[in-house]
Formats: sequence, structure tokens, C-alpha cells
Amino acid sequence: MKNLWNDRDAAKYQGDLGLRVYTSRLLGRDPSLVLHGGGNTSVKITETNLVGEAEDILYVKGSGWDLATIEAPGFAPVRMPHLLKLAKLPALSDPQMVNELKTQMTQASAPGPSVETILHAILPYKYVDHTHADAVVTITNTPNGLDRIKEIYGDRLVIIPYVMPGFDLARVCAERFAAEATDKTVGMVLMNHGIFSFGATAKESYDLMIELVGAAEAYLQKQDAWILPLASVQTSKTSIAHALAHLRYQVSQVAGVPMIVSCDRHEKSLAFAQRDDVATISQQGPATPDHVIRTKRIPQIGRDVAAYKKAYETYFQTEVQQIAADKTMVDPAPRVILDPELGLCSVGRTAKAAAIVADIYDHTMDIIARSTALGGYQALPAKDIFEVEYWDLEQAKLKKGGTPAEFTGEIAMVTGAASGIGKACVESLLARGAAVVGLDLNPDIETLYDRPDFCGITCDLTDETAIATALEQTMQTFGGLDMLILNAGIFPASAPIASLPTSQWRQVMNINLDSNLVLMRDCQPFLKLAPNGGRVVVIGSKNVPAPGKGAAAYSASKAALNQLARIAALEWGGDRIRINSLHPNAVFDTGIWTEEVLTNRAKAYGLTVEEYKTNNVLKVEISSRDVAELAAEMCGSLFAKTTAAQVPIDGGNERVI
Repeated sequence: MKNLWNDRDAAKYQGDLGLRVYTSRLLGRDPSLVLHGGGNTSVKITETNLVGEAEDILYVKGSGWDLATIEAPGFAPVRMPHLLKLAKLPALSDPQMVNELKTQMTQASAPGPSVETILHAILPYKYVDHTHADAVVTITNTPNGLDRIKEIYGDRLVIIPYVMPGFDLARVCAERFAAEATDKTVGMVLMNHGIFSFGATAKESYDLMIELVGAAEAYLQKQDAWILPLASVQTSKTSIAHALAHLRYQVSQVAGVPMIVSCDRHEKSLAFAQRDDVATISQQGPATPDHVIRTKRIPQIGRDVAAYKKAYETYFQTEVQQIAADKTMVDPAPRVILDPELGLCSVGRTAKAAAIVADIYDHTMDIIARSTALGGYQALPAKDIFEVEYWDLEQAKLKKGGTPAEFTGEIAMVTGAASGIGKACVESLLARGAAVVGLDLNPDIETLYDRPDFCGITCDLTDETAIATALEQTMQTFGGLDMLILNAGIFPASAPIASLPTSQWRQVMNINLDSNLVLMRDCQPFLKLAPNGGRVVVIGSKNVPAPGKGAAAYSASKAALNQLARIAALEWGGDRIRINSLHPNAVFDTGIWTEEVLTNRAKAYGLTVEEYKTNNVLKVEISSRDVAELAAEMCGSLFAKTTAAQVPIDGGNERVI
């Protein structure tokens, strides 16, 4: 455990609250202490209100803020006197408690106070830090965890038996702390939950947290339960793409909505999934009550796609249907699936949610493995886990999520995605909630966006092996494919047929037509597993209905692609896959339309550049975003009963009309 305090950095933060921000961020930077919103910090400050009265205020981390990036507005200011009065009540329901906390805030715009606010208030220290340190949780989650904690810390910490977060926990802590705290007390352990440190200054409280957690890590090292040797793993090198797609389909069926399934096949995940005792240790419960994740293990190894499909169908028809029968659950689908061949599969309504599940379970695997090495993993009893999952506040939070975006849980693939119409399609789909895979020959695609719902893959679409690799990566990243936008293509220099080089003709056909045939063919098995039906949108061209001189290769390739889409619509309709085309014209914010080209073309027509850009019936300019929005709309509910349609987006072209 490394102490990250730096005097020079700390000097940049002014006042008690500023230093509270600084040390909170230090804690948040270490995922073994704080992971995805877990943990809480607070500081008690005396402030003068608007009418000149001095008030004791508790600034506690607000809901929705992450300690790693928290700022001063992320702390909720709550009046201390009322909190101390609440702590003396014999009972207080959690909804009532939340209401009381909100009514005592001094800033209406502040986030909601943590459910542990009263607990922070009753501790008689200026600064309070609370983390879910992996090392401490590892030790407490063993049959004799209490004795081990006493052995490590002696009388320096007050030890609290597990109580669900909220008012009851604050009341128990107040009673135990008053009875057991001494002048040696520097912190508190909540069994199966986490650890607290206290201090008169931000540095003192932070330093103590690092020291206390470091002692737990040293204990695990001494017991040979810290460094975990990885067992050899069994894995085949065959494609797992189709197996993942079938798994995602079954998960989505149980959830009742499309889901993202992300696959982690690193050595650590495979070794855990292949443990002889994983069926037992993975089903005992989460490492902490803050991270309740429904986990299931699917047995067998070395299956082909047909065997995978059968195994998943059997699993979800037997075990998960029992969960699904409980109508009080917001979503009955498991969030972690352990498979000896696939490794760790994390499930989420969005790519971000699945990524959070993966991070949490990555730490959970370490905790379980270390606890097992220490003497046996023992999570909270099922009753306590049930109470957390069906906690009034937890259920209210789940149901408060609001209406999801149109494509939430769905996966789209866009070709030629690094610029122009392709990039605009990526943005339109992301805005509608989809997870998006962008393919492009330009390696810049890999860093186009830094967000969990985008995966950029450098891919030469004329290489069938590269397409297969891209689909494999797509399945491992998101679990399936719902939408395919065929945008990539080239527009060669103008050449009459009489002087058209055969090499140019073949190059255009290879990129604009042949590569799309391969991609459509290889995507079809995944699109037919799309929970809401597969969708393909072909970015065609005005040259399909109205070809122009000098563009024989381009016009013919786009017309052939359009015909291919019509045939696919006939063949794939029974698989619930719909295919539609749109035909843009004169989209000037793409790479081929430089200022020089625009000026020359406008001059050739005797027009200004602006007149040339709006040279259509409606006198409007067509942008990449216009095309992208129509492409996204074709994937949506408006076109749910339409296939093989061809829609122009050109402002009205007289030759097309």
C-alpha cells in the first residue's frame, strides 16, 4: 500500500474542504481501496450562514460522485446538530432518513448525501475516511475473520459486526463506539464491509488509512495469501464469437431487453473460471454488500458452437427462470457468468455498466482467492445479501433510472468510421445509446473516442481474415451485433469507359462491392441473434438511380451493392433482418471535398461555392450528420416494418426525381 501524499500537490488545495477533496482523490486513485463509487469521506466545518449565525456543517461525499474525480461541489453540506439528534432516535426508516438528510442541507444544488451520513456525523473526528479495502475485506470474509482482525490491529480499531448500511448501522456504531473507543482508537472495521480511519487533519486520516490497510496486506503476505500463483489454464484457439453471440441472446431473452456481454479471457479470469471449487466459492455471495452481483457458472469445456448453444439454452431454461419468476426484481439476468472456455463474462444494460461489473468482479476474484488461501471464503449470509438487493433505497435507485435511450444495450458496427459520413454515423448511434464498433483502414480509428461504448478497429475490408478478426473482437468486447452500417467505399478519379483501367475497375469493385458481400455474409449469423432483430443500412449513392458520366466503376459498384441488399432483404427477412438503403448526394463536409475541389466544381457550373452546395430542388445543404441521422433512424422503430427501401437524401435531385 503506497502513500500518495505530496506536499507540493496538497498546497494547491485551500481550506479544510479543499484538503478533503485532495485526500479523497488520493484514495479514489487506488482501486484496491475504492472502486466505482464505493467508500465515503467527510469533513466537519464551522461556517457562518446568511444571517450571521455559526453552524456546524458535515460535508460528506454526495451520491453519484466518484472519489477519484470528486470536486468540492461533490460534497453535500448537512447541518450537524440535526444529524446528532437523528442518531439518538430508536428507529428511522431509510426513506425517512433520506428525506431528513435532504431537508437539512445548506445548498439546494448539492448532491444527495450518502446513506452513511449519520454514521460520519457521530464519529467525533474532523476528518473521516471509509474505504472497502480489498485486503481488509479479504480477511473479514473468512470463518475466523474477527479473530484475525483483532490479531492485526489489537485495540487500535473498534470492530463492528455486519449491519446493512443506513440508519441501523449508524445507531449500532454510535453505541459500540461510545462503549469501546479509547485514546488509542484510530479507526473502525465494519465486518464484511470496510474500514474507517479518523484524524484531526486530512493528512492524518489519509496516512492512517494507508497504514491500516498496509498492515492487512502485510498480514496476508505473511500468511502466503497475497501473491496468487496462476494455475495453468485450458483454452482452445478456435473462435468463440458465435458462442458469445448465443450467450448474449439468451441473457437478453431473460432480461427482456438487449444486453451487453463483455468477455475477459485473460489468464487470471480463465484460471478462476476453471478452478475445481469455483462452483462453490463463486456462489457464496459478493465480497461486500455494496457490490451485489448475481453470478452464475456454466460447466463444461471444449464445446463447439452447437454444444455452447445447447448448454446456454439448458442453463437459462432451468436456473434463471427461477430468478425471472420473481417479479419484484427490476432485471433478473445474471451480471457475471463464469465459463471455463470464455472466462469472465460481464453483463450490463450498457457497455459502461458491463465494464463496471468486470472491474468489480476482477477485485472479487482476488478477494475470493486470497480468502480461500487464508482459510476459506465466507461471504455474508444469503439473508443479508437479499436485504441489500431488495433494500428500499436500492430498488428506488434502480427504478429511478428513467427511460433508456432507443438503442440501449444494442451493438452497431460502422465501416469507414474514422471520418465523414461514417464518423457521423458513429456519433448518431452513440447518442441513441448504442455501443459502436468502428472499422477503418486509418489506425486513428482506434483512438477516435475514449469511452467504454466505443471500440475502434483498424481493418482492411478487402482482407477476409481481417474481417473475421474484427468480428471476433466485436463479440468479445460487446457480445453481439444488432446493426450494420455499410459506409466504407472509394470514389476514384473521373474516367470515361473508353479509357477506364481494368485495375481501377477491379479495385473499386473489390472495395465497394466484394468487401461488403463478405461482411454481410459473415455478419448474418450474428444479426439473426439480435434481440430486436438485425438491421443493415447501406450507404448508397445518387449514382444508383441517376449515374453520371465518368463514374462507371463507382456507379456500377454502388448499383450492384444496392441489388445485393435487395436480394439479402428477400433471403434474410425470415431471420428478422431488415435491410434498407439511402442514397446521399453532394455531401460536402467529407474528405474528398477540399476547398480547391469545391471552388473548381462551382466555377465549372458558373456558381458560387454556396450556390453549388445548395444546388438542389429544396436549396439546402446536405451534411454528413444529415445522412447519419437518417441511417440511425432506419435502424429505429420508425422503419421497423420496412425492408429493401431506397431513400434519397439529396435535397431533391431533378434527375433522381
